[in-house]
Amino acid sequence: MTPHSEPAPGTQSTPAPFPDSAPRRLDLDKDTVERDLVRLVLTVVELLRQLMERQAIRRVERNNLTEEQEERIGMTLMILDDRMTELRERYDLSPEDLNLDLGPLGPLLPRQESRS
Repeated sequence: MTPHSEPAPGTQSTPAPFPDSAPRRLDLDKDTVERDLVRLVLTVVELLRQLMERQAIRRVERNNLTEEQEERIGMTLMILDDRMTELRERYDLSPEDLNLDLGPLGPLLPRQESRS
């Protein structure tokens, strides 16, 4: 069947995705793709970090942890925060760059005043 012929009886024709044009290619810049992927991954990690931090605070306030557990959780969260800062700096991302806008729902992450 040619592009402008009628389909055979009992069959349906599906339009070409890009009629009358050559196949299209995405023009991707390797550096941009890498940075955007890092941004997405760091956004998910930051969301999880904040959720873990809130859960740890609740457990500390309820006295559900031993002193050793509190210390270990605190150190782990501080190390994770330091690594996140290092990765953001390496890819020239600010904390605001990791906060996805969910439209009418607002931002994904709570606004934070003085984070580096």
